[in-house]
This record gives sequence, structure tokens and C-alpha cells, in this order.
Amino acid sequence: MTTVRVVVGGAVCEGGRLLAARRSAPPALAGRWELPGGKVEDGETPERALERELREELGVETEIGDRIPGEWVLRPGYVLQVWTARLVSGVPQPLEDHDELRWLRPGRKSRSTGWTRTGRRSPRRCDGWPPRLPGCRAYAAERGPDPAPYAAGRAPEGRRRAGP
Repeated sequence: MTTVRVVVGGAVCEGGRLLAARRSAPPALAGRWELPGGKVEDGETPERALERELREELGVETEIGDRIPGEWVLRPGYVLQVWTARLVSGVPQPLEDHDELRWLRPGRKSRSTGWTRTGRRSPRRCDGWPPRLPGCRAYAAERGPDPAPYAAGRAPEGRRRAGP
């Protein structure tokens, strides 16, 4: 019997935008974009693992929402499960395993982000990826404000920056 390790990803949505994180480690994944998250540890539920991973990687507190139907094979023995997540406090910062964050808006193609999945960089070649986000209706329904303030480490109007 083969054990499958669950990796959780957070579809963090705010203001009609979806948060993407660029990997800085390990070297094989560096420079590729993904939903933030990580491996579920022994004795941990996927939802608690996602809360922990978002806290460690981004420095934010979140409320985990609905699971996106389906799972995606990352490599043999590893599957990705995705949940929607809502920011409760803090401003996302690339603290661990990432060197840049970007808020993506629907209806815009970006040549600078290729999703990390099974070694393929183009989302056009990843069937069903990224998934529809039923728990983030705003993402599909509206275009949010410019993501540049987050990329520059500043909070847009109405959001407080995390930290001292």
C-alpha cells in the first residue's frame, strides 16, 4: 500500500484578487509560482495545517473556508488539496520559502507567473488549474485594486501592515 502525503494550498482571496507566491526554495522549484501552503504534519487536520503554513510563510492569520473540489497530483506520493482562505489579520509578506507575492486579478493574463504543478510552468497545460473558486466569488466577479502595494511591502488603503 502506497502512502499519499497531502499538501494543502490556500486560495487566499481579497478584493477580487487571488494571492500567488513565488518559490525561493528548494532549488528545483525556485522561481515558480504557487498557492501558499505546505505539507500536513502527522496528527494535523488539513485545515489546521493550512492555517499554520500561512502563518509561518506569510505572517498572517486566516480563516479557512471551503475546500475546492478535487485534488492534484504533484508528484508520486503527493497530492494537493486547496481550500479558500480569508485574511483575518496581517498583511502577507514572503517570510519563508517565497521571495515574492503577487495579487492576481481575473481576466488578465500574466506572462510572469507560471503555476507550479508537476514541473509544468504554463497554466494552459495544467488541466483544470487553477481551479474555480466557489468560496471566493469576488475573485471571479470583480477586478480588484492594483496589487503593486503588496509587492512593494505596503498595505493598500484600508489594510493594516502586520508587525511592529
